[in-house]
Amino acid sequence: MGKFISYLKTKSFRNNLLAAAITVAVLLFIAFFSLRYYTKHGQGLNVPALKGMSFTQAVSKLEDLGLRYEVDSVYIMDSPPGTVIDQDPNANTFVKDNRTIYLTVSMNTAPDVKFPDVELKSLRQVQAIIESFGLKLGDTTYKPDISRDVVLMASFGGQPIKAGQTVRKGSRIDFLLGDGKGNEEVDIPSLIGLTKDEALFALRNGAMLNLGTVTYEGTITDTANAVIIKQEPFATDSVTKVKQGTPVNITLSNKK
Repeated sequence: MGKFISYLKTKSFRNNLLAAAITVAVLLFIAFFSLRYYTKHGQGLNVPALKGMSFTQAVSKLEDLGLRYEVDSVYIMDSPPGTVIDQDPNANTFVKDNRTIYLTVSMNTAPDVKFPDVELKSLRQVQAIIESFGLKLGDTTYKPDISRDVVLMASFGGQPIKAGQTVRKGSRIDFLLGDGKGNEEVDIPSLIGLTKDEALFALRNGAMLNLGTVTYEGTITDTANAVIIKQEPFATDSVTKVKQGTPVNITLSNKK
């Protein structure tokens, strides 16, 4: 132990220790500046804002800046196809040259989804269910039934649709609902002389009846001002009432 302590006090030890310290310092200096050169310290650019651009515009901008890109696609309802909807890194992030930018682009075609079970559920429940499947609420019509605002039938493109059938995401689904009044009968209103819009208002808000087929007689030059000259059913001495939800067929003409 005494010899080791004596050695630590010698000039030879001090020279070796100094040489080792200088060597370490030189190596650290070289490594530091080599790393700065290798990583191009202080050299780079800000990522451009690409969200909302078309895919071709975004790619052109990245290539002009010397940046690479990778693409993922996803379907976003009501988003124009081929549009950049997300990017990583975000806009104005400082990156090195040749950095890869990840783009998320909206798809051209909506994927298929399986239609959920909605029968005999309330319209409020059904709306939440179909929206969770990426579907939209279409038209709602009513028929006499003791259940109010309860789905009796769902249809797509005029055809009934059942649970488990596939439909495009984003499709509008129409529903037939119960009116909560069962088979009550109402008076047949007179629609003669009314326009189509006026008749529709009278049927739905006054009589709880539906508009049936619409036909035209003669040359129609102004559909908005064409008036009803015939209706079926029409109130007579023997028939004055029909069940709620009954369709009323009308004939329109520009000749009053």
